[in-house]
Amino acid sequence: MSTRGINFLDRWIGNNLPETAKADTVSISEYTHKLYADAKALGIRREEIDEEVDSLYRTLVDAVVHFDPGLTE
Repeated sequence: MSTRGINFLDRWIGNNLPETAKADTVSISEYTHKLYADAKALGIRREEIDEEVDSLYRTLVDAVVHFDPGLTE
């Protein structure tokens, strides 16, 4: 397990998905590529992220669909 990978993913989603993000295939693919590029720049391997989620695609779609900056957990 990689705490570093899941922490990066959580922070990345919060800092990089705009309020106007779209959940279409092309947009999610672009977000995925940017996420992996940003992770690589910080020395975080793709595997460190992938092992933490069943599907990064589904994780990003869920984040876009459920995005509501006014709510806290």
